Amino acid sequence: MDIDAFSAVHGDKWSRLTFLAHKRRLTGSEADELLRLYQTVSAHLSLIRSVAPETALSSSLSAALAQARTRFTGARSNFMEDLARFFVIALPAAFYRLRWLTVWCGIFFVLVSGAYALWIGTSPEALRAAFGSDDRVRQYIEDDFIDYYSENPAASFAGAVWTNNAWISAQAVAFGITGFWVPMILFLNAQGVGAAAGVFASAGKLDVFFSYILPHGLMELTAVFIACAAGLKIFWSMVRPGPRTRMQAVADEGRSLITVALGLVLVLLISGLVEAFVTPSPLPVWMKIAIGALVLVAYWTYTLVVGGRSFRSGATGDLDSHDAGYRGVAV
Repeated sequence: MDIDAFSAVHGDKWSRLTFLAHKRRLTGSEADELLRLYQTVSAHLSLIRSVAPETALSSSLSAALAQARTRFTGARSNFMEDLARFFVIALPAAFYRLRWLTVWCGIFFVLVSGAYALWIGTSPEALRAAFGSDDRVRQYIEDDFIDYYSENPAASFAGAVWTNNAWISAQAVAFGITGFWVPMILFLNAQGVGAAAGVFASAGKLDVFFSYILPHGLMELTAVFIACAAGLKIFWSMVRPGPRTRMQAVADEGRSLITVALGLVLVLLISGLVEAFVTPSPLPVWMKIAIGALVLVAYWTYTLVVGGRSFRSGATGDLDSHDAGYRGVAV
């Protein structure tokens, strides 16, 4: 076979395939044409390789066919479009679905931590059992608690806090299906915060405690509640799957709510920056708390306004049917 003559006869089809494969948007007729050209050029490539397996022409046709195959086997959009869809539709809708469960997790946390704070703050026996001697309590109040926020460089501290909290949140989502992991995380964190508040309350310095915990804690703890809510949602889908099979229900909720875990990485980065740069700063206490409150208000505005609109339009945070594996494309 004369490769040059073959190229001269079919070169227009190959050029057209390359053009359509790289075109940003295709009409219906162009999509049909692309599929027909893909089948035709595939046959051409097989014939060329039977004569000359490794040539520049065969490599060029292979690249054009690969690009064409990508167009009708799953590449719907570019990276920036997918990123915008994630933050404008998928993530806020997933947050919105968890809004009430997030609030209930927060209420449980406040009740448990408040009970511990009241117990340790009013019972000398409980205070000594939890923290030891009076000198140890004094050291915790005057040095350990406050130094924690400034003993390391702010950037390094922010990175460590972000990594730790993101890991805790990811565990809450991933292991929520067990049914016991989320209550355990909530209880242990509430116990720790309540005990610390109780120590400061026993010394009459509860205002100092809140001046350090509220600026970053408003958003940081809310992020933990969101992650716990996601984990509980996955667990409940297994307990009560509705008309779906349990496996399908868990898969649907798991995909939707892993979106939450990914979104919380950014949320916890913001709260980590506040904890590292705002909490130990010399700013007035009211200003530090106001900054933390503004971050929290921004989250709930994003969830209720943007998320509510996305949810009402049908978004849940799940993948579409193609990416979820429910629909295949035959070529």
